[in-house]
Amino acid sequence: MNFSQQLSNIKNKHLYRQVKIANNTCIDFCSNDYLGLKNHPQVIEAFKQGVEEFGVGSGASHLISGHSKAHQELEEALAEYTGQERALIFSTGYSANLGVFSALKNEIDWVLQDKLNHASLIDANQLCGLPLQRYLHKNIASLEGKITKQSGHGLVATDTVFSMDGDQANINELYKITQKSNAILMQDDAHGFGVFELNIPKNSIYMATLGKAAGTMGAFIAGNEDFIEFLIQKSRPYIYTTAIAPALCVATLKSLKLIQQGEQQEKLHNNIGFFQDFSQLLDLPISISNSAIQPLIIGSNKKVLSINKILLENGFNISAIRTPTVPKGTERLRITLNANHTQSQIEQLLMHIKNAL
Repeated sequence: MNFSQQLSNIKNKHLYRQVKIANNTCIDFCSNDYLGLKNHPQVIEAFKQGVEEFGVGSGASHLISGHSKAHQELEEALAEYTGQERALIFSTGYSANLGVFSALKNEIDWVLQDKLNHASLIDANQLCGLPLQRYLHKNIASLEGKITKQSGHGLVATDTVFSMDGDQANINELYKITQKSNAILMQDDAHGFGVFELNIPKNSIYMATLGKAAGTMGAFIAGNEDFIEFLIQKSRPYIYTTAIAPALCVATLKSLKLIQQGEQQEKLHNNIGFFQDFSQLLDLPISISNSAIQPLIIGSNKKVLSINKILLENGFNISAIRTPTVPKGTERLRITLNANHTQSQIEQLLMHIKNAL
């Protein structure tokens, strides 16, 4: 295997990825810390208290000895917050999605996924051995057309807020369709949890991450008591993974209380409205989105990297999203807003984008 040649080919196509050390001198418009909680004093203090009480790591998987009082309290709080009977903590959203599919692989006969679902849902589908079938993005007619061709029991999976465009699935319509067939609805709410009001239909599967709006780390699945117990018995990523640090659970409990107070969400949504209004004033082709994700389609890997470099030189860190993460021709800057951005920072960013374009 000639890895050197493969790397050269990737570089020539402007697809080379690099791990970067976070640049604290730049204004960050690419973090998923939507509510600005990862540096919140109360969350930091809670984490310190968690370390003092439980130590640094969990020391084992949940089913061995890694499940502490802090894990249990967080799961109970998440179940109450989501209005579900029970919740189960995973180390990441990726492993949570893998965990659901690995548990269901012998229980379902088919899966239908939105065309723009997150990679973790796609990978989970493929790894469980079921054919990958996708309906057109947010297209209810496309889903209905495909679901009528299925037999047996199935799963309809969707992002709640889509990570590249910031638009939202119509959960109510999707649920109606699953109720007409032998299907379960599963939503991946990684980018909506803590930002929008929850919409979790009865007898559905809900996954959300804790490393974005909650500002900590981990993920959880929420649902009916029997389903969560079934995951504990059958979900390989849950059974065979070391539990997240108990101190993170303590910190997340504090984050959850701050989320419930609503102040950070209000600040974020004010910033989203200001961003959209000012970008329209400058006649910038920003896609309409009421989420923290604000995409600006550029259209080529080379050009999006060039603009990204200009913005970085001017003190703004923004994600340059290229193919194959997004379809060819839709390469973009993905601007992510948070509650702690000031209107002055947003104005400066948009002016620099205007000049760069």
